[in-house]
Parts: sequence; structure tokens; C-alpha cells
Amino acid sequence: MKAAILALEDGRTFQGEAFGHDGTTTGEICFNTSMTGYQEIITDPSYRGQIVTMTYPLIGNYGVNPEDAESSQPHIRGLVIEELSPIASNFRSRQTLADYFSEHKILGIQSIDTRALTKHLRTAGAMRCCISTELSAEDAIQAAKDSAPMEGSDFVKEVSTEKTQHWDGESRLWNIPSPSQGREGYYEPLPEVKYKIVAFDFGIKYNILRSMRQAGFDITLVNSRTSAQEVLDLNPDAIFLSNGPGDPAALGYIHEEVKKLLGKKPMFGICLGHQILTHAFGGKTFKLKFGHRGGNQPVKDLRNDKVSITAQNHGFATDPDSLPDDVEITHVNLNDGTVEGFRHKVYPAFSVQYHPEAAPGPNDAKYFFEEFAALIEENKA
Repeated sequence: MKAAILALEDGRTFQGEAFGHDGTTTGEICFNTSMTGYQEIITDPSYRGQIVTMTYPLIGNYGVNPEDAESSQPHIRGLVIEELSPIASNFRSRQTLADYFSEHKILGIQSIDTRALTKHLRTAGAMRCCISTELSAEDAIQAAKDSAPMEGSDFVKEVSTEKTQHWDGESRLWNIPSPSQGREGYYEPLPEVKYKIVAFDFGIKYNILRSMRQAGFDITLVNSRTSAQEVLDLNPDAIFLSNGPGDPAALGYIHEEVKKLLGKKPMFGICLGHQILTHAFGGKTFKLKFGHRGGNQPVKDLRNDKVSITAQNHGFATDPDSLPDDVEITHVNLNDGTVEGFRHKVYPAFSVQYHPEAAPGPNDAKYFFEEFAALIEENKA
């Protein structure tokens, strides 16, 4: 393997070994505490523009397979790990992580003390980073400093669907492998369609689409630049605001169209969709010091005092003091008290900051898709 360097904009560097692809890459570095699910993380459009550090020490042990992807391609700019598994051992594996990175020209770096790196990011905060097999330490630090900051960045325009499309859940089911048979032979049956919704694609994950189809939703995906009138012309039963990458405050063109839809149809948002709804309500968002990324975030539902362990991936959060009086905070993060969910007291609209569809992570919060269906029924009545 070729020697590589990881350099942070504050001047700290780490020496390691490259895998997958050679060259130089830059982006905001963040860390994810999930023990499994590296393929879902790599292909999650919400990570566009970011270099991801996995805190779990051994990565790549079960390989890569097409059915675990959360989009059509990788979106991370680089992956930082402690040790790349020398073998990929799983009956569903189709290629190694190193081969997958080579195919998609993604630069990975291993032999990094990810514990030390993560502790540094927790103390100093998220920052720009460079991984390179060709630059000196000084040049790599400068490359990190010269890269674009996450604040003010609109990556949604890079990941949103190009044209309106119907999502074909029939051919992209959520697969449950059957180890006893040694094959991927069992698929969850699909229920009948009960509701037709329009989903704004800001970088939507496949498992959100699968989860909604399994909850009885028929989904039409629209581009992030779609106007409110174009959405209403499709006459959906409800509107969904998806997850996605970048700074929510930089998406004023989206805020304005979503604001025009308030009260017209029931609305549900996840992650970036939650932040966009914050701005549509008249609130503000702010950048977290190092974000929430992993599958072990405790969230309290203030409506019933129940706690869920949730999957999260976000670097921005809602400013609770900026929300108007007609918005009720329904969920909070028990680690730092940040807003994790709210609902409007007048309009049929609610959202959560975390990921009820998981992939990867626990399924404690999957009930939100049923709540969305209940909101549609209530609105019809």
C-alpha cells in the first residue's frame, strides 16, 4: 500500500496507508460511531462533501454488496479507518471495500489512530481536512485550509434527482437474507398502496423510500428546485421532505417553496427536511461543534417521556429560541438537549432530526412512518 497523509486545517497531521484510490481529496472531516453499516454510510448522499472517520477499529470485514447501498454511488470524499480487513467474509459480499473504492475512485486511508483523531475533533470541533498520497505535510495542510467550508455550501443541487420520477418499489424491495438457506431468498411482501405522496429529493436514502412503500405510500420524487405550484399540480395526499447534505441555511430557494406549501397538504420531514421546515416556519439553524453521527443517540419523546435509541447523521441543528410560538418541540437529544423533533400547532406538519429508517442503526423510531399515515387520515377526515 502507498503511504498517505491526513492533514487537518489546524495543522495536525496523521500518517497512514492509502487504499482504493491514490491522489488527493479534501472535505470537512467528521466521525461516525456505528459499529456496522459502513456501506450505507459511504453511499448516503447526506455525506456529500465530507470525509468520514469510522471509530470502530476494523472496517471492511463483510465486504460490499449492491443491495446495501443507500443510493446509486458513493458520496463521501474519503474514508478514514484504523484497519482495513484483509478478507471480506459474508455470503452476500460481492467485492472488497478496497476494490469498491478503486472502482469509484474514492481515497481511503488506514493505519490511523482514529481514537486520537476523534478525541481531537470532539475537542477542537469539525474542520476541513485533506488526505493525500502525493502532497507534503505542509502542502496538505494548506490544501485543507483552501477547501470550501461546510457553512454556506449547497450540495443538494449535486445529489437531487434530475427529473420527476415515480419510485418503483416493486423492483427495489428491502432484502432480508436467509442464512439458513445460504441465499438471499426472502423479501418482505408489499402492502397495497393507500396514499400518494410527493417527496422532495434533497439526497434521499433508498431505505426511506423502502420504508414508506412498506407503510403503504406510493412515491413520486421531485427535484429540489421544484416549485410549490408544481407539487400541488400533482395533487398528492401529502408531501415529504428528505434528508440531504450541506448547510440548510444556504437553501433559501427551497425554504420559500416549502413555506408556500404549509397548510396545503400534510408534511413530514427527516434530517435536512427537518432543518428546511425550521426555516420555513421562520426559525434558524446553527452548526454543531462536531455533529451527531452514529446509531446510539438517545432521544426523548416529550409527549410520552419515552426514550428511543436512534440513528443520526447531521452537523446542523434547529435553534429552539428562534422557533415561533405555534411550533411545539416534541423530541430532544438526551446527550446535549438539542431539538430532535417538532410539530406545528396549526398546520399538519411535523419532522424529526434523526433517521427513523436507520440503515444503519436501530429501528426504535420506525413508527414515524405510521404517524405520517395517521396525519394524512386525520387531514382527510
